[in-house]
Amino acid sequence: MVLAIGILYNALGAFCAASFYIPFRKVRGWAWETYWNVGNTLAYAIVPVIAAFVTVPDLVSVLRASPPGSIVYCCVFGFSWGIGNLLWGLSIRYLGLSLGYALTMGYCAAFGTILPPLVTGKFGALLTTSSGLVASGSVVVCLAGIAVCGWAGLAKERELSQERKKESIGEFDFKKGMVVALLCGIMSACFAFGIEAGKPIADRALASGVNPDFANNLVCMLILVGGAVSNFVWCVILNLRNRTMKEYYSSGDVSLSSNYLLCALAGLVAYAGFMFYGMCAPKMGKCDFASWSIYMALIIAFSNIWGLLFREWKGSGKRTLMLIVGGIIILIVSVGMAGLGAYLAFIGK
Repeated sequence: MVLAIGILYNALGAFCAASFYIPFRKVRGWAWETYWNVGNTLAYAIVPVIAAFVTVPDLVSVLRASPPGSIVYCCVFGFSWGIGNLLWGLSIRYLGLSLGYALTMGYCAAFGTILPPLVTGKFGALLTTSSGLVASGSVVVCLAGIAVCGWAGLAKERELSQERKKESIGEFDFKKGMVVALLCGIMSACFAFGIEAGKPIADRALASGVNPDFANNLVCMLILVGGAVSNFVWCVILNLRNRTMKEYYSSGDVSLSSNYLLCALAGLVAYAGFMFYGMCAPKMGKCDFASWSIYMALIIAFSNIWGLLFREWKGSGKRTLMLIVGGIIILIVSVGMAGLGAYLAFIGK
């Protein structure tokens, strides 16, 4: 039952993560760097701090009792994850919700599952157990799904005119999107490293009497604030370069209040995704190494429902549609394998 609750939290987080970009589609008159900066500052710098203070009453004492190295690592991994988050936003900008999420989350699932045990030296031990072999196999299947989704994207690129592609995705660019998605997958895996590095902090929070569901809120706060810094710096650089700084305070022909409200909604939904993911980890027990890949693949599933609703594949040929559906199915199968690996680890195999 505890494991089932963990997977439920994971699914809720994935739904939020797959949905947060939708309010941005309704923002009018702002450059990408402006609305991305507003939404992400709220999601990663303001709300996490408030949530941590509310759910971890003795927050300052917990931080003082935590290993300084864990705090530093959480912030550093958070800053690195923030770069991946920027690239994530760009991949959706260039590829749309369906293909953008499929590729970036597929890469995140693969790198986030394999890199932590590689870095900690536990990968060899994983290959000696049934659970580790199944989890490793899930990454291979995941990469196959990514390849098929990429094939579908290439087919879409060849089939549709530039005008048709930009009807649903205004800045569609398959080549840029593919490169950005790969880099995003590598950098975004740092969030999983941050959660791992923050375990001593979560333990201190638990020892102070914090509800186990909220034990990771302080860890998430450190990671997300680190990510907020890298996002903020880059967006301001773009504001200065593109002369869009005035958009924050000059309305022109657009409604500033509407834009800020939409960005706030996007930010709150984005934070909810990470909050639920943080709540998931303590419930997974020995299965926590598979949490990240399950999270990523569920995001892929939910985001493609949105992609279909927004008709991002309208006009594509039957073969291309079969490819993207097949790629998504393969990615979902990889999640099932990761879940099986988690279950086998849970029962000690």
